Amino acid sequence: MAKELIEIRDYEDPRLDVYARLNETQLRHYYEPHGGLLITESPKVTERALAGGCKPISALVERSQAEGEAAGILKSLPDEIPVFTGSSDTIRKLTNIPMTRGLLCCMKRPDLKSVEELTAGMHRIAVLENVTNPTNVGAIIRSAAALGMEAVLLNHACSDPFYRRAARVSMGTVFQVPWTYLENTNTGAGRHYIKMLQKLGFKTAAMALRRNTVSISDPCLAKEERLAVILGAEGDGLSDETIDLSDFTIRIPMAHGVDSLNVAACSAVAFWELASR
Repeated sequence: MAKELIEIRDYEDPRLDVYARLNETQLRHYYEPHGGLLITESPKVTERALAGGCKPISALVERSQAEGEAAGILKSLPDEIPVFTGSSDTIRKLTNIPMTRGLLCCMKRPDLKSVEELTAGMHRIAVLENVTNPTNVGAIIRSAAALGMEAVLLNHACSDPFYRRAARVSMGTVFQVPWTYLENTNTGAGRHYIKMLQKLGFKTAAMALRRNTVSISDPCLAKEERLAVILGAEGDGLSDETIDLSDFTIRIPMAHGVDSLNVAACSAVAFWELASR
């Protein structure tokens, strides 16, 4: 039996606020202090969010996609979940965004674990410091998933991995790769996260453009039982404190006078070389 669809006739329907009138910051704090909401875009991202345990609230689908690529997702939603539909023009007018593959789904944000809980028993993790571009965050997490990193840690200055654009760029892997925030820890207030990771048994490897560095292919890195690979923001890179406190400063050898890579491209090279295989 096909999922019953609700035709959009009233743009002011409060059930549509999450798609039409709330920005991502407002969604994130929707139930504050008890978590919030997120919006997934496209059938693939929505499928991975559902498989990752996210609880759907409602869905919005272009009429042309309801029996196409989105059909399987709609069929999997519980009967009580409302699914709104309309033409592509109607939905574009409602959301003011071009939709990717005709489906949006509003879900409850899952609870995040502490750093200690998340990394227990792990050997290779990625750490992001001040990576504010959601496209880069999504691309890095996608590389982490594909290339064998077991978790991703972020400081709160980073873009939210559950933001619609980050989740879309990641192809939904933000719902597959375990991640959490570095500040979400009871290890000790005011302690730099490098010291916290070291206390948990990780050797820390900061990727930076300094002279006194270790090549990413150095065997000493591969031999480390537990390694945290740390990447910084586009342009500014990692803070001096992070680099100074890290066990290693590592670099990717460059050719043709190129001095650096985009942080997402850099992450892919680093993960391929340093992940446990």
